[in-house]
Amino acid sequence: MKPFLDKNFLLQTDTAETLYHNYVKDLPIIDYHNHLSPEEVATDKEYRSITEVWLQGDHYKWRAMRANGINEKYTTGDATDKEKFMQWASTVPNTLRNPLYHWTHLELQRYFGITELLSSTNAEDIYDECNRQLKNKTHHAQGLLSQMKVEVICTTDEPADSLEHHMAYATKDKSMALLPTFRPDKYLVANADSFKDAIRKLEIVQGADINTYDDLLDALKSRIDFFHENGCRLSDHGLSHLYKSKSSHDLDSIVTKAKNGEGVSDDEQAYFAERIMTELAKVYTEKGWTMQLHLGAIRNNNSRLLNQVGADVGCDSIGDYAHAETLSHFLNGLDKESKLPKTILYNLNPRDNELFATMAGNFNDGKTAGKVQWGSAWWFLDQKDGMEQQINALSNMGLLGQFVGMLTDSRSFLSFPRHEYFRRILCNLIGNDVVNGELPNDEELLGQFVSNICYHNAQKYFNF
Repeated sequence: MKPFLDKNFLLQTDTAETLYHNYVKDLPIIDYHNHLSPEEVATDKEYRSITEVWLQGDHYKWRAMRANGINEKYTTGDATDKEKFMQWASTVPNTLRNPLYHWTHLELQRYFGITELLSSTNAEDIYDECNRQLKNKTHHAQGLLSQMKVEVICTTDEPADSLEHHMAYATKDKSMALLPTFRPDKYLVANADSFKDAIRKLEIVQGADINTYDDLLDALKSRIDFFHENGCRLSDHGLSHLYKSKSSHDLDSIVTKAKNGEGVSDDEQAYFAERIMTELAKVYTEKGWTMQLHLGAIRNNNSRLLNQVGADVGCDSIGDYAHAETLSHFLNGLDKESKLPKTILYNLNPRDNELFATMAGNFNDGKTAGKVQWGSAWWFLDQKDGMEQQINALSNMGLLGQFVGMLTDSRSFLSFPRHEYFRRILCNLIGNDVVNGELPNDEELLGQFVSNICYHNAQKYFNF
């Protein structure tokens, strides 16, 4: 019987152990998509408690606590930090076989050296020990990132953001880069309430009214220039699906109606979003950026919690949208004009794995290795089974050897052992193939292969 979470956790063969420990364990991390606070990085925030840095904002844990019968007071409510931690500790034993069980104990081990299994019995002692360590500089925001050898983090930022914290951080002599990512989602959905507020923010930062489609596009292009000047090299779009309209519409009229709170039809919305996305993608190409498309979430399903707590509180799910036709239409339209940027596609529904893997392969141009990529297992899929499925499907239908690897997609400064988790899973799959005679037992070949996926491919692809 193998011990739980020892140095060979998830590694089932000698080859897997060699690949992990000798080739990828100590590689730096390029975390090219996350939702970390740039302010907390720039100010090297000291956290008041393990609850603040570990539980606050973690909708994975909130979902588990609700499923465990924990009152909302102890998840997003007004309970004390200690009370919230104790309720999380009481939940952890029931997360067996959920990835949270692995992540929880990896994080306690890697950041705090705690090897005990968290439960109600030892929760108070663990709470106190974590809080003691959090007072040290090694456990402030930058120290936590340094512990994991993080080399680059790309935060997720709205076009109207000032990027003041990125700029402040850039003036310091640091071994890690803090870079913004352009996320214009709110400007794509003209029939959403958030559109009017987003336009107002953009008008303020630009110092000009936005009354027409061209006004909006010019403002977004101006913000792209500003982001680029401050190190941005990626955009990100988190949409339920891409859009394809049935007919054309007057774009100025759509902007006017949206600003005035008047109704925008579904087909008007489809045409508007299709045009904006296409024009933005062309600008990304000119800038040499990478475009990320996160597709397939159905968000804020629980209207009670949405009204009580707000958005992004753990009430999103896998959607069942149709993607093939709209993805093909969008990517092909750009490709035939030679305006398709480097692109990473992420699906949330596992039924779409092969769809996304094969769609990405349609639009590589023979000039840039892995130009259009199927991205890492995302959100509900970034667990052991989901990662294995993604790696296997990509291996079967694309080039695993050009894959740019893992990211955290997280709001938590304690989430970086997910890179370790991915690296162990990758090495284990390769090791099993060697044992089965499906891959050559060539350590140099395989070592270079896995180290490329875990670090070097991203380094070359993004060229930050």
